[in-house]
Amino acid sequence: MSKFIVIGERIHVISPVIREALDKRDPEPILQRAKDQIAAGATYIDVNIGPAESQGVDIMKWAVTTIQEACDNIPLALDTANKAAIEAGISVYNRSKGKPIVNSADAGDRVEYIDLAAANDAIIIALLSKDGIPSDNDERMEYLQEMLERGMGLGMEPDDMWFDPLFLVIKGMQEKQLEVLEAIKMVTDMGLMTTGGLSNVSNGMPKNIRPIIDAVFIARAIQAGFTSAILNPNDEQMMQTIKCCDIINNEVLYADSFLDL
Repeated sequence: MSKFIVIGERIHVISPVIREALDKRDPEPILQRAKDQIAAGATYIDVNIGPAESQGVDIMKWAVTTIQEACDNIPLALDTANKAAIEAGISVYNRSKGKPIVNSADAGDRVEYIDLAAANDAIIIALLSKDGIPSDNDERMEYLQEMLERGMGLGMEPDDMWFDPLFLVIKGMQEKQLEVLEAIKMVTDMGLMTTGGLSNVSNGMPKNIRPIIDAVFIARAIQAGFTSAILNPNDEQMMQTIKCCDIINNEVLYADSFLDL
């Protein structure tokens, strides 16, 4: 293993503040959230501009340039269903602190995002799904093999393919949680990277419960070999849990002040 990778999720078009900032090309709300997440320990910042069918190319170019220039070239995950916008973002991307992440491919309609990542020397998040929720881990592993072979056939290194087991909502799919954790272990045992949108797990729960559930789930996932997650780094309980896991896994040297580092 290595130190856990946090992909900050708070620059998302679903937020009215972020949507307005993207539409108006107003850097202040975007940069404030980027800086807050970096200060909290984010390794990457996810830039989710939504479908962005009409202005996606311009929006993504502007967002990538604005964030990287103001935040010491922080590496980014480019998140949109608009392939042209992802390519546009990569065209202005500064790689000095790491490759861009393309978010995301699956084994179905979005499988060509693997081709896009391969052609642009980018990391791809590959969702272990084809058409809806996979029925079991055998199906997940089938999709993984399909996407891994496609990526490697295009010259990608396995470490540039981060596999997402598809996190499921506990409230309604409680019986599936151990299966997801087992999928993480199966991918880890193959020597591959994992990631995923952690907030799905506690979706729909009361606000006071969500941080507890998320923190315990991330600890269980890291125990299974989980290597990164798309999450809110401004959730203090979450970040403290991740830092403790890094200590226990001997990835970070212990100090009495480790929670403050």
